[in-house]
Order: sequence, then structure tokens, then C-alpha cells
Amino acid sequence: MLNVGKIEEGFVLDHIKAGKSLDLYDHLQLDKLDCTVAIIKNARSNKMGKKDILKVECDIDMLDLDILAFLDHNITVNVIKNGEIVAKKDLILPREIKNVIKCRNPRCITSIEQGLPHVFFLSDEQKEIYRCKYCEEKYSAPSK
Repeated sequence: MLNVGKIEEGFVLDHIKAGKSLDLYDHLQLDKLDCTVAIIKNARSNKMGKKDILKVECDIDMLDLDILAFLDHNITVNVIKNGEIVAKKDLILPREIKNVIKCRNPRCITSIEQGLPHVFFLSDEQKEIYRCKYCEEKYSAPSK
């Protein structure tokens, strides 16, 4: 049995879809933080079968909850203080995201103006549809 010790202060991202923890690590830019990060892949889960877990030992304010919610709003965010869970943060889809995804429309201004931020707004909350702020191109996740 694998045993990863508890953290004293930080946060635990639980119920990540199996195999997605490294994507979250990259998008959240955890490599740029000077803190301890534990990535647990394919952990057994009664709820999901298999899941990934990220344990990060740094202040919760260093985590961009909007990016996390956009990537997967079903993730459980546990805030840890003095080795105990003191709060659970609910993730809701952000109204707007900036520089997380890129517009794929070749006629969009973001394709021409290199310094322009890629901004998407939530156009349909039920269907979780985001559209480019500039050309209203619908974001569709790349197929894998």
C-alpha cells in the first residue's frame, strides 16, 4: 500500500479524473511555485473507480480556482491547516477565462495580434459552452 504523508498547510485536489493530474499541474503552473507537490495517479476510488489526487503544500490563494473550475468543476478542493481539513471549496464555472485556451478561428483577431489575450466567456452554463470574446467562435475541446 502506498502511503503519502499528510500536509500541514495547503490544499488537496481530490476526485480528479484518472490520468488528468499532470494536465492540471501544467495549467495551474504548479512547477513555478516553490512548494511541495505530490501527484497520485490512478488511486482506487469507490466513487470513480480510479482517480488522481494532487497534494500541494502552499497557501490556497496561490491556486487559480477559475482555471481549475474551467478544467473540471467536479474536483473537490480541500483546504488544509495544521494537518486538518478546515474547508472545502466549491468550484463553479467561471464567467470568463483568460489565456487558458486559444481561439482556433484563423480569422480571429487573436490569430493576427500576437499580444492580445485569449479571452473566452461562458455562453451556455447548462451545456458548459465557452465562446471567444472577439469572434464568438465556440470552444471545443481537442479530441483525444
